[in-house]
Amino acid sequence: MNRQSSYFIGIMSGTSTDGVDASLIRIEPTAEQTVQLINTSSIDIPLSLREIILRLNQSGPDELRVAAEVSLELARLYAEVTQTILLENGLVAEEINALGIHGQTVRHRPEHGYSIQLNAPALVAELTGIDVIADFRSRDIAAGGQGAPLIPAFHHAIFHDKHKARALLNIGGISNLSLLHPAQATTGFDCGPGNMLLDYWCQKHLGQRFDKDGRWAAQGEINQAMLSFFLSSEAWLQAAPPKSTGRDLFNGTWLEQKLATFFELNPTVHSYKAEDIQATLTAFTVSCIVDSLTRYASDTEELIVFGGGAANPEIMRQLARALPYTVLRSDALGIATQAMESTAFAWLAWAFRERLPVCTPEMTGARHASVAGSLYPA
Repeated sequence: MNRQSSYFIGIMSGTSTDGVDASLIRIEPTAEQTVQLINTSSIDIPLSLREIILRLNQSGPDELRVAAEVSLELARLYAEVTQTILLENGLVAEEINALGIHGQTVRHRPEHGYSIQLNAPALVAELTGIDVIADFRSRDIAAGGQGAPLIPAFHHAIFHDKHKARALLNIGGISNLSLLHPAQATTGFDCGPGNMLLDYWCQKHLGQRFDKDGRWAAQGEINQAMLSFFLSSEAWLQAAPPKSTGRDLFNGTWLEQKLATFFELNPTVHSYKAEDIQATLTAFTVSCIVDSLTRYASDTEELIVFGGGAANPEIMRQLARALPYTVLRSDALGIATQAMESTAFAWLAWAFRERLPVCTPEMTGARHASVAGSLYPA
């Protein structure tokens, strides 16, 4: 560990639970906070581990032991991807200032005062010999906030434009927005499901982890009555920001219950083709995003999309058709769509070192701004 180093590594495993992404950045000690993304690396989460993680989103037998064991397994993956990115860039542990690691969210209930990320940061510090910054949500939640979203402050530092209102959209398991206004405080909130329901339905019917390029959804037809039912029957979607959500709400059980209720209310219709429901779920994801932008960011002039959903042409086509302004992927601004969140957590590790209050009332609804993170020394 080198506290004087300008190198930071960010590590992210998101709600899609498909892999671990790492980004190596260099932050120059200047007033402009110049952030250089040097390299990225990714490793898959083994299918057997992914299945256990998904089960931990619901109550189950001996879940405390299972959660502890999964945390240790994830820590080893985090250490592995760290070693990979060091080797690929000819660096050693002593040249890195800190690792920023979010962990794997399995419960997010800020209204009850907690959010649980599976992680073993002390083990990562032991395995890598690098200081670890983790536990980014709990301080904000203690101050009455949602503990999410965490990256609008990073987006403000990197993408804020004094002359243009920008929105940055992450479509991971959940979709969320950062709203960058030229003359107002940056805000952010979750919109609703991103890929989460799409992945569930695809796994159930095709045995595949995701709908590659949205091809399966493109084969189906959107059922407008079902789409309207999804949108109108979920109270969380009507709540005003700041707000956040996760698999606690939008999961396979939610979808199956909604479908059962819809068919019960429409007794003349017994079922639809599976690809029609996939098409409708894709439109549901897009509709939640467009509604959020329309209601809370009507001044937006440019939408920048990242996360797994940015690689889904069907989602991108629907967004472009629905919005009256430019929609582009974050690659166009120099950060790969799959690297945005891991880059943000590298930056958040730097922000912790600087004791910057990156969680603010405008972003999370907390009573006051706070520094995000806890230190686990090497």
